[in-house]
Amino acid sequence: MTNTILQATGLIKQYGTTRALDGVSLACAAGTSTAIMGASGSGKTTLLHVLAGIIAPDAGSVVYAGSEISRLGDADRSRLRREQFGFVFQQGLLVPELTAVENVALAVMLNGATKREALQPAAQWLAALGLAGLEDRRLGELSGGQAQRVAIARAQVTGASIVFADEPTGALDSTTSSEVIDALLGSTVGQGKTLVMVTHDPQVAARCQRVITVSDGRIVADHFGGSPASAVAPSSGATR
Repeated sequence: MTNTILQATGLIKQYGTTRALDGVSLACAAGTSTAIMGASGSGKTTLLHVLAGIIAPDAGSVVYAGSEISRLGDADRSRLRREQFGFVFQQGLLVPELTAVENVALAVMLNGATKREALQPAAQWLAALGLAGLEDRRLGELSGGQAQRVAIARAQVTGASIVFADEPTGALDSTTSSEVIDALLGSTVGQGKTLVMVTHDPQVAARCQRVITVSDGRIVADHFGGSPASAVAPSSGATR
């Protein structure tokens, strides 16, 4: 695969007597979207977490932009996740005590920026994702779709090269799900970034350029298709 940004080779992950990953190998090209599907317990979320450096494999390697992240220690993997990767989870994992713009700004502040420096790019990303005017609302004042777009803004505000999404539409109705996927694809692949997403929804998966199916810790299908995403991004200043 040309222009590979993420390469996994022979991944094995064992939990007790259960082999969650059983020799998985795959490569993701820069600027593409990949959906990972599979039944509960198939290993899809474990695969996502190993690719993202959240957990280390028992065997095998993960190489990101030429660096073998599977050999990094916990502190170095944490720094990589803060600086190079973005994350969107099913429930968003936003801080309910913070406003929308503060939740997004927090990702920039964790990389050393002051709150004042972080608020501008945070507000720009919220506006790009259709949330202008909602910056000061807290989680309880946002709809599910709005909260997920805040989470997408948070994932992108640091200029992440790859966004990892774990069931980002799992708690949403079909209409809102479509809107969130539009925002997610537009702000990642639409900007030349890479998206790797776990989903149980075949309609959501079909929006990606590639769909991988996992069963019993192995890749059993790898289908290319999907369509390009429309770009979604702030006008200036929100990415590195």
